[in-house]
Amino acid sequence: MVGKKIVNEDVQQTEKQSPSFQLQDDLLLFEQISKVIRPHFHKHTNKDGETAEELLALNKEPLRERSQEWLKRTAENCSIVAVLIATVAFAAAYTVPGGSKEADGSPVLLNQPFFVLFTITDVLSLTFCLTSVVIFLSILTSSFRLRDFKQSLPQQLMLGITCLILSVSMMMLAFAATVILMIRNNQQWTRIILYLVAFLPVTVFAVIYLPLYLSLMGTFKYTIMKWWSYIPQSKCTTSHQSLENTNANPSAAETSSSRVSAPELVRVLSVR
Repeated sequence: MVGKKIVNEDVQQTEKQSPSFQLQDDLLLFEQISKVIRPHFHKHTNKDGETAEELLALNKEPLRERSQEWLKRTAENCSIVAVLIATVAFAAAYTVPGGSKEADGSPVLLNQPFFVLFTITDVLSLTFCLTSVVIFLSILTSSFRLRDFKQSLPQQLMLGITCLILSVSMMMLAFAATVILMIRNNQQWTRIILYLVAFLPVTVFAVIYLPLYLSLMGTFKYTIMKWWSYIPQSKCTTSHQSLENTNANPSAAETSSSRVSAPELVRVLSVR
């Protein structure tokens, strides 16, 4: 059913931002259906001798190729931005604002509070930036298997974009701290205006990538729900409550056992 699903391309492009998200939704739907179906049905084949998993891989191959190209293009573009930010952050670490003393080479503005802010934000910007570069390189060197599009690749992309946004934010903070150190204006409104202007590129960057980030958050929620299902305490609590209900009212338990709702069926089959 999932492998043979036909979707209008115009509707698909308006509802989804990329083929990667469409492929991820199909893989998650296939996983949910596999949990409901009994295990011995997974090996059943159609008239062509193909199982459900083989049919899914065959029909989703064009979508997988488009998703691979989209992920590569996105990772390459983000890597270029991250490398440029890393270059600026690395150069700013050796070009301290205010210069250095000729006697011992220590910064002139070393005792200023905003110099400490500049140092911390510049180091954090370089750290987040290099981390995002490593993550994007791991995406580019991935094998792009079909099952990787369900959780692994979207999670890496979300983590890489998060580090990139944090890197840009820290760089803007370092820029604002440098301007304040050089101007040395004691008026409060001047500092507020400088910070607002410095965070304007961060705001634009966040607004542009917000739809993509919200789409990637679905993968994060799926991971949390999957980890939560592995906690044995919840299963023990459910079994204990069911045992108490059975001891309290056996006739009601027999009646309810004959009528099992769909969510309970999915939960029981997933446990088995």
